[in-house]
Amino acid sequence: MRYLALIYGDETVVLSDEEQQQVMVDYNAFGEEGGKAGVLGGGGEALQPTSTATTVRVRDGETVTTDGPFAETKEQLGGYYMFECKDLDQAIEWAAKIPGARTGSIEIRPVWEFPEQ
Repeated sequence: MRYLALIYGDETVVLSDEEQQQVMVDYNAFGEEGGKAGVLGGGGEALQPTSTATTVRVRDGETVTTDGPFAETKEQLGGYYMFECKDLDQAIEWAAKIPGARTGSIEIRPVWEFPEQ
């Protein structure tokens, strides 16, 4: 089953150059481990800050855009991984290994699997 692991953190936290380098080392190690285990079923991607976001809504047939994210929160969506796991327990094990789980949170959502037509 596929699970989307959404990585949330506080994008206002400023890391030193050394801390940033260590975070990248940790993420690269996670990606390598997940790839070798066959768990990463799709690309993991980092997102630019919420200041670059645009929210799109259609109301009464009109497209309305707003600068910024959909909602203000303490933690912002910073990236994601797609997992291929046998069950939720395995997805939780892998989510706990994502470096961002140490300072933020990881939301796991099962992906709907629709029959091919």
